[in-house]
Amino acid sequence: MIQGVIKSQFLAALEMLKQAVMQCPDDLWNDTAHKNLFWHVAYHTLFYTHLYLQPTEADFVPWSKHKAEARSLEKGAGKGTAVPYTQSEVLEYLAFCQQVVLETVDKLDLQGESGFYWLPFNKLELQFYSIRHIQQHTGELYEQLGEH
Repeated sequence: MIQGVIKSQFLAALEMLKQAVMQCPDDLWNDTAHKNLFWHVAYHTLFYTHLYLQPTEADFVPWSKHKAEARSLEKGAGKGTAVPYTQSEVLEYLAFCQQVVLETVDKLDLQGESGFYWLPFNKLELQFYSIRHIQQHTGELYEQLGEH
């Protein structure tokens, strides 16, 4: 039962992110007026959603179009990325993450450790943490949309 709730909440959060990405006008997508570029926030959010749905960091296989420099939001890291992801690529990764949710949540040992040494809580709490992370950055994107 709890797995069904987790999947539902992940999918709802990802749908909110999808709506923000779809609403982003071209001139905002890579607008350097923001500390974190719109495309980069969206990609970062999906990267960590994908990562934290794995049993451990060692089990993680990055998305086929992953660019290592696009992972972090620290110090405006995305501004140094030569070629930003397109809106369609981000939406493709989002659809991939939706499928990962459907395929992995039922298999997770929710009572086990998070699987990530920097997150000292169990796998169930990791799911809440990850959903909250999606919501945090989706809110950031809607803020950019509202200011545009």
